[in-house]
Amino acid sequence: MLLRRGFSRFARDRGTTTVIGFRNPARCAGTEAAVKSDSKNVDQKKRERGQFEVPPPKYFAGAVKPLDPKVTNLYVFHRTHNCGELRKTHLGQQVTLSGWVQFHRVKAKFMVLRDSYGSVQLIFSEEKVKPEWDIENISLESVIQVQGTVLCRPEGQQNPNMPTGDIEVEVEDFELLSKAKSELPITVREQVKITELNRMTYRYMDLRFPEMQSRLRFRSTILSEMRKFLGEKCGFVEVETPTLFKRTPGGAQEFIVPSRMPGKCYTLVQSPQQFKQLLMVGGIDRYFQVARCYRDESARPDRQLEFTQLDIELSFTNQQGVMDLAEDLISQCWRLTVQPDLPAHRFPVLKYDNVLNDYGTDKPDTRFDMKIKNIFEVIKLIVDSCSPTLRSILTAKDGTLAAIVVPKGQNAWPSKSSLAKLVKDQLQLFSIPLWLKGFQVPDCSSWPNLGENEQVANAIRSKLGPLSNPGDVILIAAGPKFEALSLLGRLRVIAADELEKATGVAVRCQGPNFLWIVDFPLFESGEEPDTLKPTHHPFTQPHPEDAHLLFTDPLKVRGQHYDLVLDGWEIAGGSVRIHNSSIQRRVLGELLKIKPHSLHHMLEAFDSGCPPHAGIAFGIDRLIAVACGAPSIRDVIAFPKAAGGRDPMSGAPVDMTKEDQLLYHINCLPKD
Repeated sequence: MLLRRGFSRFARDRGTTTVIGFRNPARCAGTEAAVKSDSKNVDQKKRERGQFEVPPPKYFAGAVKPLDPKVTNLYVFHRTHNCGELRKTHLGQQVTLSGWVQFHRVKAKFMVLRDSYGSVQLIFSEEKVKPEWDIENISLESVIQVQGTVLCRPEGQQNPNMPTGDIEVEVEDFELLSKAKSELPITVREQVKITELNRMTYRYMDLRFPEMQSRLRFRSTILSEMRKFLGEKCGFVEVETPTLFKRTPGGAQEFIVPSRMPGKCYTLVQSPQQFKQLLMVGGIDRYFQVARCYRDESARPDRQLEFTQLDIELSFTNQQGVMDLAEDLISQCWRLTVQPDLPAHRFPVLKYDNVLNDYGTDKPDTRFDMKIKNIFEVIKLIVDSCSPTLRSILTAKDGTLAAIVVPKGQNAWPSKSSLAKLVKDQLQLFSIPLWLKGFQVPDCSSWPNLGENEQVANAIRSKLGPLSNPGDVILIAAGPKFEALSLLGRLRVIAADELEKATGVAVRCQGPNFLWIVDFPLFESGEEPDTLKPTHHPFTQPHPEDAHLLFTDPLKVRGQHYDLVLDGWEIAGGSVRIHNSSIQRRVLGELLKIKPHSLHHMLEAFDSGCPPHAGIAFGIDRLIAVACGAPSIRDVIAFPKAAGGRDPMSGAPVDMTKEDQLLYHINCLPKD
């Protein structure tokens, strides 16, 4: 679940990536050596522009379990072996290989041939090369087929960095299957820096890189194991639900799909939410699917217009039942594909209010401490002594004062100017006025007064002094509680990133840190006065302890909603659903001001007898990105969209033709 109140559009579209995006390879490796290597990488600004080297994998080791070569060569005509399988055990064998020319030298007497499974060195002896082969003019990335004999490489010429580095293939026959042009936009070689725009524009070539090959195969393996667990072990039924549907009230912005009926349209589903609940009514009591979902919102490193989720729903269960199922699912798949020694213990369960107070976010990275400290208690009795700016903030509705202590923070911000820049940059991300101060803990006894009088400064020191040491940095924020804590939550993660970058010492412990967040508020205030909107969606069941407040004090009602978080990323979320039609009608009509008629099919279904049910959905793109240590979910999707939903490769979206406008009864307004 995303918490976005108080952020400007800039903060939503860009700022939150600082909190949950793995741009620093140190976060992906969790070791001191990996952190030190980061100083040799491109700087943060280049990384944000897309000019980044792929960080080292975090949990996934970079290669799925090798397939039996016999499997990879089934039903193919142009090879007997793949390029990655040849070893000394194949010496003397005649083989046929096909793939892309990755490298050649010495007038093409030596070539490296690459396919989807590895690479192998080819040698062309003068007595066997035919003039019509024209190998000296073969361009890189051309597709060729060769036949030859597997030989042992001469002594001293073995390559220990190649799985096939002990052998080479002497070519006896050669065929050019497809010639590549001599000037290609991307060279598929290690250590080559490519801009993000080029990667997106020529995605079909970017997919040839071993990192992309490995990630997509890993993605396939994870999904396969999930299907096995749910279908074979737990008896779930995989059901495909429609993509074309009608608008869902109270949800995210949806894509409109025009129809040939004048004035009528479909929408692309945000999720199969309504369909899976209807399946429960229909008696399909254990459902799942790998679903494509769509939301019309800005693409960014952790979100796409179209995305994939593993959708699960089951009847006659409760919150704990779904959480147990999700834990067993992710634990088994993680052990089989990522980390065989994953500890066998239940995931911690934290309450929403507690994680917001401690971490400033509902998706905390708990691999390091640096918790938020509430210091409002020591100030509220002397708030009249505060400066006018701080006093006005603290006396406003829900005002608070809190801080984080960054151990040895002067390593990250060695000067007052560097701290001042941090403060300025972070305040710009919020659309409401906040108070933020940062300072270095001095060796001497005097602390900076932060623009406050001695009484206020001493009160702050009495709280934070025992928690800090000389060389630490303290960041203090004041404002409405949610916004102030969110700001400190961002700063907490930035501090960990900057410390790891500056010192070469890991701040975060080795993960993975899975945890549950529960007891979310069921509703939050809407944009208009005296209105509500669902924190999750309008079908979430109220917490039984708060049910009596549902129609009298709804903002105090907790929902039976639960999120699964991994190292600061929300990877799954779900809830217990309302199955009583009268309660659902009242929630829609009385609380959310949604006309029940818009969901008449759901309400009528509930009236026909609806079992208690609950479910969860895993964000597959995000889960794979975390496991691979990828800097963006774009790096685990074959053909993702760029910023603004654009596809640089095809040029989509494109202008509608006059014929299409006429067919679908659309009159396009002129462009500004």
